Amino acid sequence: MAELQIVDAHFHLWDHTAEGLAWDWLVPGTAHPLLGDISPLQTREYTVDDYLSDVRQHRVTKAVHVQAAIGSPDPVRETEWLQEYADRTGFPHGIVAHADLKDPDVERVLERHRAHRNMRGVRDFSYGDYLVEDSWHRGFALLAKHELSCDLDCTWERMGKARKLADRFDNTLIVLDHAGLPEDRTDEYFASWRAGMATLAGADNVVCKISGLGMGDHMAGGRWSVDSIRPYIQGCLEIFGVDRCLFGSNWPVDSLFADYGPTLAAYLEATAELTEGERAAVFHDNAIRVYRL
Repeated sequence: MAELQIVDAHFHLWDHTAEGLAWDWLVPGTAHPLLGDISPLQTREYTVDDYLSDVRQHRVTKAVHVQAAIGSPDPVRETEWLQEYADRTGFPHGIVAHADLKDPDVERVLERHRAHRNMRGVRDFSYGDYLVEDSWHRGFALLAKHELSCDLDCTWERMGKARKLADRFDNTLIVLDHAGLPEDRTDEYFASWRAGMATLAGADNVVCKISGLGMGDHMAGGRWSVDSIRPYIQGCLEIFGVDRCLFGSNWPVDSLFADYGPTLAAYLEATAELTEGERAAVFHDNAIRVYRL
């Protein structure tokens, strides 16, 4: 049996000494809106060399960075900074950048992002009821033109709106982040989550990133385990299918809850019933295809 190679489809870097960049959520003393106290992350830098040290023993051959420099005056500066890392170390292989899709001049921002060869997609933490707003749709419509995907943070309550977005823009690939961010662990919540996920999965241009489940358990007031994350991992696989799911570590945010090795091992254990080929799809092949790595 060939040794399973891993593509990590969701990680973050920061360096407060980097010129022109800011990470407002990592200012010491700032409470995270979902996680509360994240001071262990706020008291250190996390560079590509730190990431490579964390993953070196775990067969991570490629990785995708998802925007994190929230508060930076120019979002393209983060992409430029990441491309410099990629040119030096090979990581990250794909970059999901920030762009304000409501900005009337967003196309110019996308063009500047696209000047960097590892740029693959956009994530926009927008405001208001943006999934149904024309101002956001105008920017979203430009993603297909520039061959960019959209990473989308969306809980089950908004998945009906996300489905309508996917149907309207069926030539744009949407990557649902963090398994739909399940933030409770009751039977009632699980049923609602499954229903929302099934609605969204009905659009063929949506894929599901299985990531951040330790973070989800923390938000639910518990500690994660293989048993606590298994229903959500298996639910993603059942609803979206093996060919539309991909693994992401959410590193180093999920390092608040465990080291990289045990985290990866838990995702592998929860998918132990998959065939060798199915596992390769979830942990490697699908991310290669989705992010064109």
